[in-house]
Amino acid sequence: MDAPHPRRHLLAIGDLDPVQINRLFARAEGFITDGDTRPDLRGRLAGATLVNLFYENSTRTQSSFELAARRLGADVINMSPRTSSVAKGETLLDTAATLNAMGPDLLVIRHSASGAALLLSRKVTCSVINAGDGRHEHPTQALLDALTLRRAFGTIEGLRVAICGDIIHSRVARSNVVLLTLLGAEVRLIGPPTLAPKGAEDWGARVFHDMREGLKGANVVMMLRLQSERMEGAFIPSPREFFRFYGLDAEKLAWAAPGAKVMHPGPMNRGVEIESGVADLESRSLIETQVRTGVALRMAVLEDLARGDLDVNLKREGR
Repeated sequence: MDAPHPRRHLLAIGDLDPVQINRLFARAEGFITDGDTRPDLRGRLAGATLVNLFYENSTRTQSSFELAARRLGADVINMSPRTSSVAKGETLLDTAATLNAMGPDLLVIRHSASGAALLLSRKVTCSVINAGDGRHEHPTQALLDALTLRRAFGTIEGLRVAICGDIIHSRVARSNVVLLTLLGAEVRLIGPPTLAPKGAEDWGARVFHDMREGLKGANVVMMLRLQSERMEGAFIPSPREFFRFYGLDAEKLAWAAPGAKVMHPGPMNRGVEIESGVADLESRSLIETQVRTGVALRMAVLEDLARGDLDVNLKREGR
């Protein structure tokens, strides 16, 4: 359980195999079970430095990584491109060179361009974690979603998971399809034709445009944020019409399997993607649990990646 992660980076779910995934889950379970404020945890990554480089706005993901790193004793630097040299025209590669010269151990990046995390990983010597790149992937979100489901149901194998809404713009959907199918779940994608990407069936999921049909027998209903900032043109008639046909309310939730759980990666647009009464339904909603699980899962990822690199640094410095 204490072996370092065999890869230096976490850029996509495809970087992981089931053994590595289960090791991360077990480590995260330990952080949840043992408590996240134990003093001895703060020595796990003492002396390590994490840089959060977020080119897109984020509350949950950036704060989650920062809290995870601090609970393990790492130093955290939050860089905002709006107030850095990026605002003066500095390129991603120049930023990478500058950061690399500072010698961080971990670098978490969110960027609007697909492939930005991969590009950065080729230009720095520290471990890079993809916190969302364009429409590509968001691996730690999928991992925390899967761990949340495993804790709620006991297993992921055999679950029927319906991912609903703005599929075409969602890196969360892509990462979840890859991970959940790898772990034995049946995944369905539900949304209007304008928000369903071409070739989505090739991801390994079934595509539905009718909400009632897609939710039939679903154990989990995962709603996605309507990403209007990525939309150029008319993808939906109006938010009201979208909610009428694809927003989750009590009536539509009843089309799923009895006791079906509700998820959302956040931030939620209440009344557009999901009704408040459903989002806050304590017996069915896992939304707050996703946030809590996310800190522990990201602690596991940071420790798994950083401990191997730290061992190398200590040897190099002759300690």
